[in-house]
Amino acid sequence: MSIVDNAVYRGGQRIASPATLEETYRLLARLRTEDPRCTEAGEHCVLVWIGLYRPSADELDSLAEQFGLHELAVEDIRQAEQRPKLDRYGSTLFTVLRPAVYQDATETVDFGEIHIVTGPGFVITVRQSEHGRVGRVRTRVESQPALLVTGAEAVLYAVLDQTVDDYYPVVEGLENDIDEISDALYSGSGDGVVSRRIYQLTREVSAFHRAVAPLELELRQFLEELAGAGAPRELQHVLRDVLDHLIFVNNKVESFQASLTNALMLDSTQLAARQNEAAIEQNEQMKRISSWAAILFAPSIIGSVYGMNFRFMPELSWVWGYPMALGLMLVTGVVLYVVFRFKRWL
Repeated sequence: MSIVDNAVYRGGQRIASPATLEETYRLLARLRTEDPRCTEAGEHCVLVWIGLYRPSADELDSLAEQFGLHELAVEDIRQAEQRPKLDRYGSTLFTVLRPAVYQDATETVDFGEIHIVTGPGFVITVRQSEHGRVGRVRTRVESQPALLVTGAEAVLYAVLDQTVDDYYPVVEGLENDIDEISDALYSGSGDGVVSRRIYQLTREVSAFHRAVAPLELELRQFLEELAGAGAPRELQHVLRDVLDHLIFVNNKVESFQASLTNALMLDSTQLAARQNEAAIEQNEQMKRISSWAAILFAPSIIGSVYGMNFRFMPELSWVWGYPMALGLMLVTGVVLYVVFRFKRWL
C-alpha cells in the first residue's frame, strides 16, 4: 500500500482517516448521499485528500475509475519524469511540480516530482521521489480551516506555495556557489577543478530553469482561467503572490545562467592564457636545449674528425696540432655561446 496519508475533511476539519482507498470511497459515497452539497465550497464542503508515494498500477486504475481521471493524466503519473505543467481535463486539473532541495554537504541540487490531481471534492497528491514536503503542507492547511473550505484549489495553492518557497534555499545555495567560482576566477586561481565545477553548476542551473520557467507560464494561464471562472478573490490573490515569488526565482535562475556563461568564457580565456604561457616556456626551454646541443655538437665534430685516424693528416705530426684542436673546440664553443646569448636563447 502506497498511501502516505489519507483524510476526509468537512467544513475545514478532518473527520476521518481511512486506511484504504475502498474505505475512502465508501465514506465519500455515504457523505454525498447524506448531503448532495458536499462537493461545493463552503461550510458543507467535504474534501478527500489522498496522499500517495509511487502508487501501483492497480491503485491508479482504482482512483481513475472512482474520480473519473483522464487517461492521459493517469499515463503521465505512471511514466513520471514530466515537465512542470497544469493541464485541465474537464472538471479536473492535473498539475506537475518539480521540487528542489539544495544539499549543503555535497553542494548539489536534487530534484523531485509531485503530481497533483484536483477536482470537485477531492485532491490526489502523488510523490515520485523523496523530495517534496507534502506532509508539512497538510499540517499547514489543516491549521487553516477557512482555507480548506474553499475546496481542492486551496490544497493546490498550498503545495504550490511550499514548492516555490523551497526554491529560495536552492537559489541561495547556487548563488553562493557561483560567487565562490567568481572569486576563484578573478583571483587567478582557476584550475581544472574550477572548470569542472562550472560545468556541474551549469547543468544544475539548467535543470532548475526547466523546473521553474514552464511553471511560471502555466501558473499565469491558470490565474487567467480562475479570474474568468469567478474564483474566490482571496484564492486568486494568494496564487498571484506565489506567481510573484516564482517570477523572482526564475529571474534569479536566468541571471545565474548569464553569470555561468561569463564564468565559462573567463575560465576558457584563462585556460588559453595558461596554455600560451606553457607553450612560451616550453619554447624557451627548447631554445636553451638546442643552444647547448649546438655548443656541444661543434667540438664533437672536430673531435670526431681527428678521431678518424686518416693516414695523411699533416697536423697530427705537428707539435702544436693537439693544442690547436683543443683551442679550435674551445673557440667554436665560445663563439656559439656568445651568438646564442646575443639572440637571448641562453
